[in-house]
Amino acid sequence: ANASDFTQSNNCGSSVAAGANCVISVTFKPAASGTRSAAVAVSDNAAGGPQTVALSGSIATTLASVSPSSLALGDQPLSTASPLQAITLTNTGSADLNVTAVAVSGANASDFTQTNNCGSAVAAGSNCTISVTFKPVAAGTRTAAVIVADSSPTSPQTVPLSGTGDAPIASVSSSSVAFGNQSVGATSSAQAVSLTNTGNAPLNISSVAVFGTNAGDFAQTNNCGIALAAGANCTISVTFTPS
Repeated sequence: ANASDFTQSNNCGSSVAAGANCVISVTFKPAASGTRSAAVAVSDNAAGGPQTVALSGSIATTLASVSPSSLALGDQPLSTASPLQAITLTNTGSADLNVTAVAVSGANASDFTQTNNCGSAVAAGSNCTISVTFKPVAAGTRTAAVIVADSSPTSPQTVPLSGTGDAPIASVSSSSVAFGNQSVGATSSAQAVSLTNTGNAPLNISSVAVFGTNAGDFAQTNNCGIALAAGANCTISVTFTPS
């Protein structure tokens, strides 16, 4: 059926002496996928001729798959590397999977790093590991993808990556407070300024203090503590006692 897929050469000549033998060498070059079959037929003067040898073969294939199909690396503080998470590249075919390149690409590619043990080829039925870390350089959702270029018909293999950069963002309810006229030595009513953390990570507070040329004329109290949770706020109450 597929005789053109097979080629033979031999050293039999026109006769083989009694007790002697010859060699018929066969090669297979498939022209299409699936199982291919043919036969070598030897026409000779022996009883029961011709002598036949059935031939069969199939195309060796490479077929790559990745698991998981996407990778979420979660929340991570800015400039801090996450634990490694693994992507498995598997060759489910019947021939070596040649790996040309493994790289990270996409909008925030610099936030993600990959290392791998895939080498230049993955044997049939074998797999390798691509290890990914996330080190965000900015707050919010960060995205990229691991791209694997290989000899599979489905190349390139793409695994989307995502993570969230955690960072506090501080804002105050007012950029200035005016107390108006106040008698020397008399303390004004307190005026409040709200400090809000609009970010997605705790805001660490090292100090709240009054400073400036006439800092001694103003005093503050607050309920901010040493940290303000994401989305929370605290109050700084300020009074004016002019000297």
